[in-house]
Formats: sequence, structure tokens, C-alpha cells
Amino acid sequence: MVIATNLHHHHLLLSQTQSTKDPKPQGEGEEEEKLITIITQLYNTISNLPSLHPSPQVNSLFSSLVSTCIPSYPSLSLSSLSPSTLSMRSHLISLCSSAESFLELHYSSILLQLSLTSSSLLPHLPVFPYFSNYLSLSLLESSLLFSHLLHPPPLIAFLGSGPLPLSSIILASRHFPSSTFHNFDIDPSATAKASALIANDNSLAARMEFITADASEIGGDRLRSYGVVFLAALVGLDKEQKVGVIEHLSRHMAPGAMLVVRSAHGARMFLYPVVEPADLKGFEVLSVYHPDDEVINSVIVARKIGAAVESFKCREGKKMEEMGLEEIHSEA
Repeated sequence: MVIATNLHHHHLLLSQTQSTKDPKPQGEGEEEEKLITIITQLYNTISNLPSLHPSPQVNSLFSSLVSTCIPSYPSLSLSSLSPSTLSMRSHLISLCSSAESFLELHYSSILLQLSLTSSSLLPHLPVFPYFSNYLSLSLLESSLLFSHLLHPPPLIAFLGSGPLPLSSIILASRHFPSSTFHNFDIDPSATAKASALIANDNSLAARMEFITADASEIGGDRLRSYGVVFLAALVGLDKEQKVGVIEHLSRHMAPGAMLVVRSAHGARMFLYPVVEPADLKGFEVLSVYHPDDEVINSVIVARKIGAAVESFKCREGKKMEEMGLEEIHSEA
């Protein structure tokens, strides 16, 4: 459930660290109470649904939930929530994860059938209702990455790729056209579905591999081969699981390799788990971006400590970013 908007102002992303800080509005406490009341009402309705598979009712409820969580509540944090709200939030994130999986499975099957009629999967991707949103988030992540990368790495890992690996497809086709992507998911049916989907596109299939594995159990020899590792938002649905995965990556990633972590901030923490920079022990945090628009996920870029690597803005990366912005605007 990656929700985003066109990045018309995201040329500013190449600063090393940027976050949104809004002045605290009057009556903010009352507004936050209203927010939690609305989210709780939506949660109660969603949790009583007979199914989370795509349907007009399911789609409408989750769209309402996302819209409710978009406005900025910068002072809202996990520590400010009551135990009952924290419990509700934990279950709500699990429901969001299930609904997202069902949505991806549904459209992976549709795209598989469409791809059988042509040699390229890419022209069919816009059939997915949130395709443009994935474009925006991938552009955000690649823009931040290219401000710190000397050159694109030959091998990239994406942890939590799911049955419809749109993030990897967009990153591979638009931002890292010379890199090979290894996509990991704990669910064997998800990796099988994604592998079958990509197999019909020769150009992508040559650079994408799908592996069934728990992110916290990927072997050290394999992890040390990646120049960049992406950690999807729903890999580890609670703090303990998420930190466990990050600690595993810290032990086994190569010194100097980059880690891109999707997180959430403010009201968006009711949709996705929160990762704080302090959670990235063993990494040097290089960029933190908390969007204040309809891009839901925060993005953290960090480098594995252990090697002196120059940090600088890659001019070619900036050119790629500008090209990506033009492409998004031309498709809008």
C-alpha cells in the first residue's frame, strides 16, 4: 500500500538530511484525539470485514484510512499513545500488511496474463492502481541514494519484494539499469508468483532473481555481495522484529554498503512500522526524509560502518533524478 504523489519539489532531496518540521498548531492535542478516534473507528470496521481481498468496500475503507493519516502531525509519536491505542495500531498494521498482500497477488495474476501477450512487462504496469505512487517513492529513494553513491553497484538486494515486485522493477528499469537485483521474501508463494511474472520479460529476467528467505536469516556471504540493500516497510511488523533484521544486516553487510529503510512518521505510523535513526546501530545515517505530502513512507539512507567512503553528490545521479521527474510529469 505505497501511496505517493508526483515529486514536483523533490529536487531538494539531494541534501544529506532533510525532514519536515511544522510549527505546533493551536489545539493540536484535540486534533490528535480526533485523529485517533477516526482511525479507531476505521480499524473496528476493517477488523470486522469477512475478507481483506480487493473489493469496493475494502478498497474504500483503506483509501479512507490512508487519507486520514496523510495530514502532518509532527508531535505525534509512539510514546504519546496510550497502551490501548498502541495495541490497536499493532493489529491495524498487520491488517494493512494482509490487505496489501492480497492486492499485490490479485494484480500480479492480472499482469501475468497481460505479459503473456508481449515480450515486455513494463507497458502493462500502469494497470496497477497505485503504479504512479511507486514511481514517486522509487524516485525519492534513488535520489537520496545517488547523493551518496560513487557509482551504481553491480548487485542490489530488495528484502520483502512480495508477489508483485513493483519497487524492484521500477528501480531496475529506471534508476539502476546496469544492476542485478536479488529479491527476497519469506513467503514461497510470493517469490514463485513474482518469478513467473518477471520470466516473461527477457530484459528484466536477466537481471532479477527471486529467493525465498527470512530477512533475518540471509547468509553473510550473500549479504556481503550487495552494494545496496533495500528494506521494505513491512519486513518486521513490530519494533523487535524490525530491529532484529537491522542487527542481522549490520553484522553481515559489507563495510561501506548502503542500506535504504522505509519507515513512517506522524500519523503514518498507523499504516507502517516506525524505524528511528537510533535503531540503525552499526550504520552511519546519511539521509532522513519525512515527506509532508502524499508520499506515505519516510526514507532513511545509511552506510555500513567500517570503511572510509567519500560522501558526495553524484552529478549523474542528479541528472537521472531530473530525468525521472520529467518522465513522471509527462505521464501524469
